[in-house]
Amino acid sequence: MDVESVAVELYGLRPSEFTKVRDAYAAKARKAGDRQLAAAIAALRKPTVAAWTAGLLTRRRPEEAHGLIQLGEALRAAHRTLDAGQLRKLSHDQHVVIGDLARTARTLAAEAGQAVSEPVLHEVEQILHAVLAGPDVAAQWAEGRLTKAPDTVPGFTGLEPLPGAAPPRRAQDTPPTGSAADHVPAPEPEPEPEPDTGKRALQARHERVKAARTESAETRAVTERLEAAQAAAQELADRAAAAVAEAEDEVQDAKERLETARAASTDAAARLREASRVAAKARARAQAAARKAEKLTGSEK
Repeated sequence: MDVESVAVELYGLRPSEFTKVRDAYAAKARKAGDRQLAAAIAALRKPTVAAWTAGLLTRRRPEEAHGLIQLGEALRAAHRTLDAGQLRKLSHDQHVVIGDLARTARTLAAEAGQAVSEPVLHEVEQILHAVLAGPDVAAQWAEGRLTKAPDTVPGFTGLEPLPGAAPPRRAQDTPPTGSAADHVPAPEPEPEPEPDTGKRALQARHERVKAARTESAETRAVTERLEAAQAAAQELADRAAAAVAEAEDEVQDAKERLETARAASTDAAARLREASRVAAKARARAQAAARKAEKLTGSEK
């Protein structure tokens, strides 16, 4: 028995079974006199339901899990090279793949007898997003050792572009192409102004353009503020859901420990009663033997 083989077994169990089996292995190691192994096993942390569910993909769907890791590597490479076209394609693939994998993980969990609620499913998706963005999280996930969702999901914004990578062109600098251009109405030709009103018409046009640009800038600013507020609210909701899931796991763990302690207490009480009964019988026999010996001694006199 070693900690690696024990960990492989433990992280394949349902979270509700984890603590009991871990403690049994730790007790076995202590009984064998290997205190270091016992401590290492006892230090293995119970995974949350979301982390365990996400980990099912690496154990039951290794090819699909490897595909997600490869997609994360491609996304990070695209961010470093500032390849806008590749980023658009990979970002679309990211949402499709994560949605499919999260649903697959939920099905695998149900087959193993573990129900997965909507908040837990959302946390599974957050874990898969973190796997895409962070190689460290991806490594833990691939090993099946992830015990909870990361406190913050790493993003791609911190990646430094490679030397020589051209910055992406701004949308206003690039003429619309493809299907998006089909939805942009062509500007209607303006009638030629009369010679005596041309100057005033040109000035009015400039004013309209200026007003439109101002309104557009204000709309963009409001949109950005709303999006920032939405992102902050979503982050708070995600953290709250993760905290609830972790608290539920801790409560379950405490219940399991309480049941174990109660069983041990009941067993100890039964053993004490039995020991007291045997001791009472032994005392009675000793007293009877003493009386018998005393009688025999008296008859000899």
